[in-house]
Amino acid sequence: MVSQPSATERSPRDFPAVWKVPPRNKNFTGRETLLNRLHKGIGDNVTAVVPHTLHGLGGVGKTQMAIEYAYRFRDSYDVVWWVPADQPGLVRATLAQLAPKLGVPDATTAGIEDAASAVLDALRRGDPYGRWLLIFDNADEPEDFGDLIPPGPGDVLVTSRNHRWAGVYETIAVDVFPRKESMEFLDKRVPAVTEEEADKLAEALGDLPLALEQAAALQVETGMSAQEYLRLFEQHASSLLEEGKPREYPWSMTTAWRLSVTKLKEHLPGAMELLRCCAFFGPEPIPRDAFRPVKGPVRPELAELLATPIRLSKAIATLARYALVRIDPDERTLQVHRLIQALLREELAAPTQRDIREEVHSLIVEAAPSSADVPANWPRYQALLAHVDPAGVAASGRPDVRSFAHDILGYLGASGNYRAARRYAESFVDQWTHDSGAADPDVLRARRVQGDMLREFGRYGDAYDLNNATLATMREVLGDDHRETLILLNGIGADLRGRGRFIDAREHDRESVERHRAVLGSDDAQTLRAINNLALDLGLTSDYQASQTLLEEAYRTAQANEGKVSKGTFLNLWASLSRAVRQCGDYHEACDVGRDALGYGRQQLDADHPRVLLVQKDLAIALLRSGEKDEGLELARDVHARYVRIYGLNHPGTLAGATCLANSLRANGQLDEAYKLAKDTMERYARVYSAEHPYNHCCVSNVALLERVRGEPERARELNEVALAGLETRFGRDHHYVLTVAVNLASDLVLLGETDRACAMGADSLHRLRRLLGDDHPAALAAAANLAADLSAAGRGEEAKPLFDATMRCYDETLGAEHPDALAAAEGRHLDLDFDPPPI
Repeated sequence: MVSQPSATERSPRDFPAVWKVPPRNKNFTGRETLLNRLHKGIGDNVTAVVPHTLHGLGGVGKTQMAIEYAYRFRDSYDVVWWVPADQPGLVRATLAQLAPKLGVPDATTAGIEDAASAVLDALRRGDPYGRWLLIFDNADEPEDFGDLIPPGPGDVLVTSRNHRWAGVYETIAVDVFPRKESMEFLDKRVPAVTEEEADKLAEALGDLPLALEQAAALQVETGMSAQEYLRLFEQHASSLLEEGKPREYPWSMTTAWRLSVTKLKEHLPGAMELLRCCAFFGPEPIPRDAFRPVKGPVRPELAELLATPIRLSKAIATLARYALVRIDPDERTLQVHRLIQALLREELAAPTQRDIREEVHSLIVEAAPSSADVPANWPRYQALLAHVDPAGVAASGRPDVRSFAHDILGYLGASGNYRAARRYAESFVDQWTHDSGAADPDVLRARRVQGDMLREFGRYGDAYDLNNATLATMREVLGDDHRETLILLNGIGADLRGRGRFIDAREHDRESVERHRAVLGSDDAQTLRAINNLALDLGLTSDYQASQTLLEEAYRTAQANEGKVSKGTFLNLWASLSRAVRQCGDYHEACDVGRDALGYGRQQLDADHPRVLLVQKDLAIALLRSGEKDEGLELARDVHARYVRIYGLNHPGTLAGATCLANSLRANGQLDEAYKLAKDTMERYARVYSAEHPYNHCCVSNVALLERVRGEPERARELNEVALAGLETRFGRDHHYVLTVAVNLASDLVLLGETDRACAMGADSLHRLRRLLGDDHPAALAAAANLAADLSAAGRGEEAKPLFDATMRCYDETLGAEHPDALAAAEGRHLDLDFDPPPI
């Protein structure tokens, strides 16, 4: 929450230029020694950032001390930024919010990951601000924050309950208050208290700040005297002792909490029921709008409160005055300290806990938006995601709760958060299989998502095995024509492609499209996804024109059914159409379509969304093919860096991005860098796919091309012969990939003095390419230009001249006389054909 101090508290000179810190506690007391020690320690770091950590148990006031430090020493900084760090996965999003303040591209323009990285880089450089303070509140494992702490001219402060920070950074232990500070706090918070009473209260409460805050809030709210509070406190403490149970939390906190809730039940029972409900959410902020009348099971006492807006608002305000919840009016959330949540849960019998957990499930279900694939709904789903595990959503067998769980998986998949989707799918499958059996429809549906995620991370064999087993069970349980069965059927085609079985995938997807059309109709979004997959198969089997025709029809259908087709599906069709146009040889048109698609994707989704990354990679390829090499290289570098940062080096998308970048580097004359990257990528392809996958053979040919360009034609021939044999075994000779390698191999042979063999291979390849792709396809033109050069070198000028003239006329009519390919052909230089892998 960005705090907004009052006019009397803040003036333009009082606060840093960039400020985001929670409101200051007006009752903050003491900690002078620790604050001064912290300030001195931070001030002593004049050459490098040395993060300082406030470490201590829950309830000792680490967060309040960090807030006080920020306010007290704000004049030392130009930027102070508060980062809730409970969930490491959300930290970069908070950092990304700093981007526009620092003059770097924001998350809407660059994506969360890149915006956060730009922020960290700007802080490291001290540009535009050299005096900055980042505060990571409630961080857990130090390893999660290593790349989030920028070296530079600023300061970093961390609060944590994890003692492991002490072995990593400068650490200040925050303990309970010294007695004097406890008494000062109570004197400030409860003005009528005497010194003796304050001493007794502090003694009873163990000097724990959170317990002192609870006690003071109760006395102020109810008008209770200190003597009465101590009497009741002693009674509650005695009952705890009589229970004889070992306790995880300090006696003082437990007793103070019991006393507060006892009075709360007396004065406003409904508020107590609301607090109990909050205890079964997570400790993260709870959307205020979740508390409303719902259809699912809710205890009558809470249902009555939810149905009365005025009473509900009063209950929330009362909980805040009792210091039992924290309200953020700007974000419209309420939050309960995890220690208070644990105490509330601990005091309830198991049946009551089950009832309240059911109640929370009802609230979460109805708080979720209706469509998980609509980007406008994703912030709400993200807010609810923080409560899925703490609320025990997976353990519920209710149909509506499981439907919500499926929506969470849908949201994570649609938003591109594949790692989280995989984790939650595995969690749901394990729990539901245990509870309902392996053939339960919910289990099968979650297993389908599990298979999708295996494929997304390149585990094609595992995905194929799991999805085929799931499909067999789905057909038995749900039937062949159930929507879930059809969705999984569509995924099997991708699994076949992942195993390199492009022809089998094409035939499978032909049948899949026909079944989708018959059952769901031609304009159903799922049918359009099936058509997109078939178009991809057609491209992979060299039928580019049929692929483009199919995609044009699907794109028009999606446009006509805009409300029924998700943004992601529409972008997929658009991206596939751009790719098909390029594969047909219309490079300039492919750039036009690709730029439109990329702009749409960045506007509707996110620059780091996997579908947007795919569009960017394809546009980079189109730019390179069209002759715009510099822009193509810039895009290729950017998309490869994004893939590496988000998914690592061995992800299929990263490998495709690396191939694109290596080709762009070669086209721009950066041969050493291109060779190093292409060779590394070739080795990774064999591990991720298999040594016999067509993509691996094509990557081998890319490396062979670079071997020849770098002066190693013999090594180039060896690699190309291996690649050609592998591809021809799978496809025969009449396939674009096979003929690409054959054209490159002919170039190797010429350099090795085998000109006659090169001419024969070149002539055969040209004949087949013309028949397969058309006379004026760029690949056919490249083969013709190379053959003309080889015929001329072989002394067969009468054959070379007419072929050369016809080829140059065709270049002039298609790519243009100034295209790099046309210029190379005109000079008699050999043209090289490289490979860029389409998505699986």
